[in-house]
Amino acid sequence: MLYWKTTRGCSDKNGAEIIPLEPDPGNTGGGMVKRCVKVKTSPTFPPKDVNIKEGLLLSTQLEMAKAGIVTPEMRIVAMEEGLSPESVCCLVAEGKAVIPKNVNHDIKHVKAIGKGLSTKVNANLGTSDECSNLELEGKKLQAAVAAGTDSIMDLSTGGDLDAIRSFFLERSPVMVGTVPIYSLATQMLRVGKPLKQLDADDLFSSIEKQCSQGIDYMTVHCGITRQSVAFLESSERIMPCVSRGGSIILHWMRERNEENPLYEYFDDLLAIAKRFDVTLSLGDGFRPGSIADAIDAPQISELMILADLARKARNFGVQVMIEGPGHVPIEHIKSHVELEKRLSDETPFYVLGPLPTDIAAGYDHITGAVGGAIAAAAGADFLCDVTPAEHLGLPDDTDVYLGVIASRIAAHIGDLAKGVNGAREKDKRMSIARARLDWKAVIEEALDPELVRVKSHLAEDREACTMCGKLCAVKLSRQVWESN
Repeated sequence: MLYWKTTRGCSDKNGAEIIPLEPDPGNTGGGMVKRCVKVKTSPTFPPKDVNIKEGLLLSTQLEMAKAGIVTPEMRIVAMEEGLSPESVCCLVAEGKAVIPKNVNHDIKHVKAIGKGLSTKVNANLGTSDECSNLELEGKKLQAAVAAGTDSIMDLSTGGDLDAIRSFFLERSPVMVGTVPIYSLATQMLRVGKPLKQLDADDLFSSIEKQCSQGIDYMTVHCGITRQSVAFLESSERIMPCVSRGGSIILHWMRERNEENPLYEYFDDLLAIAKRFDVTLSLGDGFRPGSIADAIDAPQISELMILADLARKARNFGVQVMIEGPGHVPIEHIKSHVELEKRLSDETPFYVLGPLPTDIAAGYDHITGAVGGAIAAAAGADFLCDVTPAEHLGLPDDTDVYLGVIASRIAAHIGDLAKGVNGAREKDKRMSIARARLDWKAVIEEALDPELVRVKSHLAEDREACTMCGKLCAVKLSRQVWESN
């Protein structure tokens, strides 16, 4: 049996590597003395269900990290991000990064979301009661993966929901998320049962079922409470609630005059998530659906509640991130991201867009990319794709592809601003390829190589493109330079 000895200070006589985890928990009066543990970095350690450190069962990435244990998943993330496994372990231990991976789900591409890491992108997929076609969902999944998504979310509300969820879990090479209340509400409406009869036990049973299936992370609208609803009731919003899951909770609370069960029984939610190491994504039910509604009392009240719940989740050993807006004026995006980071002790921030204008219907993938780049540069960690079909209807595979590509552009721009490891090197390689008129390299370095391959039209000399031909600035300046 392996046990981990806690030591004072940050050095080890035997030269073992150690990680600072937290300030002195004993309040000994010695100032900011760090509490450190030896780091075990064997790629095969720890096996599941091994009692480690003071006889406690460590079952989540967060618990492992707090114990100073570098898991295989942390090693994978470290290789992808160009960081040391120990630094990834520290980020997870501090709650500044999460590795969404259910213990029941084998993911081909394990990713981490959080501070100092490349900004990740999610693609929303799923059916509706108006359109439920599994073949189309398969095409949308292929399009999202081809476009380079890091995650998908199944938001289905039509068809056989269990079968669709299993379909995505079996076929997706990336992490899979859901919004559990969608499934329960859909089933109730199908049998003519009003939403006010939603039972808390049924809701938690649905959550547990989806966790057992292998869902890696889930959106739960825990911040819609009596307190935040009171702020909504006194607000002058154009659209009080545009979150589908949030509106279900709001409707239930108003009809029954009861507290949100996801908030009231948050400990039960944590117990379920911990058992399967499911990352909780604390949903922003009162995100603004109009830039006129942004940065108001309901939104900020909910954010403060979510920040408190995020701390509670981390203390319980559950990985957690917070979701953000929504429609936000461009001048407020940066300050809102910074506010979330400050209130929540740098909990990973997952944003939809944001959308800095309301009038770009049909082009909201562009609007979302503008807002997403600013949010990512300010510290947002995870961008949810916005497709051209946003506000209009269910997206098809082309919409999904364009949405993911737009969000990936935004994510990379944010990474350049944040100084994420390796981001500037990508742009430099592309610049060198262009300077050399090396079209093969240009295609290889492009975000969307296939599109560049199709759009690359070369002039007769097969070196310059058809835009400038013999007046190619790159070619002419190179000739002048070489002649000197």
